[in-house]
Amino acid sequence: MSDLVRFGVSIDSDLLEHFDQLITKKGYNNRSEAIRDMIRNNMIEEEWESDQETVGTITIVYDHHIRDLSANLTHLQHSFTGEIKSVLHVHLDHNNCLEVLVVQGKAHLLEKLANRLTSIRGVKNGKLTMTTTGESMSVTGGTHVHTHDPDDGGHNHSH
Repeated sequence: MSDLVRFGVSIDSDLLEHFDQLITKKGYNNRSEAIRDMIRNNMIEEEWESDQETVGTITIVYDHHIRDLSANLTHLQHSFTGEIKSVLHVHLDHNNCLEVLVVQGKAHLLEKLANRLTSIRGVKNGKLTMTTTGESMSVTGGTHVHTHDPDDGGHNHSH
């Protein structure tokens, strides 16, 4: 485990005020937590760009009444079985379904899968969200806590 290091930052007062408003809105307890997450997010983006092993989700919404759409989605998913770890399927209403695919693999393969899924006729919306296993970055100084907050639907996550 790494040692915790303190450092100072010079920042314009207006920018700091906006930053404080943003982190309050997002539920951070202090600036350090927010800055750590910003640094991690930047490092994750670097991992994506260097085509390292990543994990993430592909979320799509589609009209299941479109002819051959379900078969096309299934066929495409079967051609990426090594990258797809799990699929959640939800019936939103009479016409629409939502699928969330948990994926793992090289960034370029996950992007290829997401692009192919979202370009299929009948898919209304889709998004790839990639993250990392965190193997290449330190997580010292941060904790992940779940607390119950009735005003937040019972779920409040803080780091």
